[in-house]
Amino acid sequence: MERMKAILTLTAALAFAAGPFWFPGFRGFDPALYPIPQADPPVQPAGYAFAIWGVIYPWLIVHALYGLLRRDTDAGWDATRWPLMTSLVIGAAWLGVAIESPGWASVLILVMLAGALAALFAAARRGGDRWVLGVPLGLFAGWLTAAAWVSAGLSGAGYAILGLGQGAWTVAALLGAMATAAAVQARLPGVPAYGLAVIWALVAVVVQNLGSAGGVAALAGLGAAGLGWLLARQAGGAGRA
Repeated sequence: MERMKAILTLTAALAFAAGPFWFPGFRGFDPALYPIPQADPPVQPAGYAFAIWGVIYPWLIVHALYGLLRRDTDAGWDATRWPLMTSLVIGAAWLGVAIESPGWASVLILVMLAGALAALFAAARRGGDRWVLGVPLGLFAGWLTAAAWVSAGLSGAGYAILGLGQGAWTVAALLGAMATAAAVQARLPGVPAYGLAVIWALVAVVVQNLGSAGGVAALAGLGAAGLGWLLARQAGGAGRA
């Protein structure tokens, strides 16, 4: 059974990485699909930040392949597989949903995030195999944390949820991303890749808003600095241990 799950995880990782080829040209949610169009949303990171997928996709494939070839019956690795598969299978179809319905895409990315975090915590409990277990899952879950809150900010403003506009939802989404990331990273001192992925997203929000929305840029910058401080503190603690 464990080997079959390892095979299915690799299959899911390959299908997930193939998503951009199935749905080429996706450049974010269509602003016109919202009841209140979301053109140039300040909550969205600068476009260059999405290049992180060029790292996450192959690393997840390496993770799954290594797991199949070297850790197929390892109980610690096996504990990560069902939640990771859930996230990857949904992710394989996510771009197709996002093209048609950003609202449903926002719901699905929350499920993806839940699966990725469950897999990451299972990996942290197992320990070891850092570069092929903790790092790829950490980057994946970290980026999904940022993406889920960005999506929430876009949908909140686009559908005028709670009667709030783009500015309020941008602040709410950034604060939510920071709080989530800090809470998760505090429990995962051995997985800095998670926090680094969130920092990457927050810095890209700073870049996106420099010269246009100074308050948003400052808030995102403070969040990135705070997470950086937490990672440095954890690294220092590990060095003294």
